[in-house]
Amino acid sequence: MPRHEMLRAHVDRFLQESRALTDPSLAWRKLELAHVISQPSPWLHTRVHWAMLRFGLVQRDGREVLGQLFRLSVAALGSALGRYPVGNTGRARVSAFAPMSMPPEARAVLEGLRQPSPRNQRQ
Repeated sequence: MPRHEMLRAHVDRFLQESRALTDPSLAWRKLELAHVISQPSPWLHTRVHWAMLRFGLVQRDGREVLGQLFRLSVAALGSALGRYPVGNTGRARVSAFAPMSMPPEARAVLEGLRQPSPRNQRQ
């Protein structure tokens, strides 16, 4: 499976898990993990911000909605240019430009994607 497809599968999993949770703080955590790993992909990064915007609307969180609207306007371009703050959770409560420490679960996903598959290794 190509790297982008594997990344998309992980983002999809975190987004699905966020929708299944009834505790908003746990749902946000899954959205944040999806955001961190989606940043290298313009499409996935934007898709996660759409999910964050929708969840902000459901939560009736005006600050989050406004923050996500701004982030939607810059996410794709930032990813395409490789100019995004690594580890940033994507929430409106943090600076859109501040790098953050990588959550261990996100780090594990990204490191797993860097490992060569057994088919690609030379004998």
